[in-house]
Amino acid sequence: MKTIGLLGGMSWESSIEYERIINEGVRDALGGTASADLVIRSYNFAGIEALQARGEWEQAGELLAADARQLERAGAELIVLCTNTMHVVAPAIEAALTVPFLHLADTTAEAVIAAEHSTVALLGTRYTMEADFYRGRLEQKGLTVLVPDEPDRTVVHDVIYDELVQGVVESASRAQYLAIIERLLERGATGVIAGCTEIELLIAADDLAVDYFPTARLHAEAAVAAALTTDGST
Repeated sequence: MKTIGLLGGMSWESSIEYERIINEGVRDALGGTASADLVIRSYNFAGIEALQARGEWEQAGELLAADARQLERAGAELIVLCTNTMHVVAPAIEAALTVPFLHLADTTAEAVIAAEHSTVALLGTRYTMEADFYRGRLEQKGLTVLVPDEPDRTVVHDVIYDELVQGVVESASRAQYLAIIERLLERGATGVIAGCTEIELLIAADDLAVDYFPTARLHAEAAVAAALTTDGST
């Protein structure tokens, strides 16, 4: 079993879910008392959020790349970044590593394509919904990606930062999200991507009548599969 390096803590609410899903997946696969071999770098999210708000992506990339190298030095054989938004600096992280980096957008695209969807709704932070680093990577796989119009994008973003990353889950916010999703389905989406790992704390598959793609779970499950491969691949 390979050692997984987790760059997490953005926020720790979703990082805990990564650890839980990965450990459960290893136990299910290997049985008994087996659990994952993890090296973890968790962050004070307040500092990361400040870099995001100021648009200091280069500095954020340098920080995460340096910490990814530290995880590799500590024995990590593959690296997982436990956040959608911070994949904006994925190129800097990948360039710093000699071990594989498991890109979240790729695992998401694979799941969407396997489910035979071509047009999907994407919910996430404003950075994820509006910038090209994530949507563009999905579109390169042949997918059509729909995001909410304003003011719905602001609602989605604000719920993440004002509530979910602080561990607050409100039924009123769930109702708002479901109404936004319904508008995206009316525009032609046939599935929904939870493009922020904390969204999975608010919206579950049972809340929707269409396929739901919870990116944290998909990413964590892909990490388990990669860690358990024995042919040297990821």
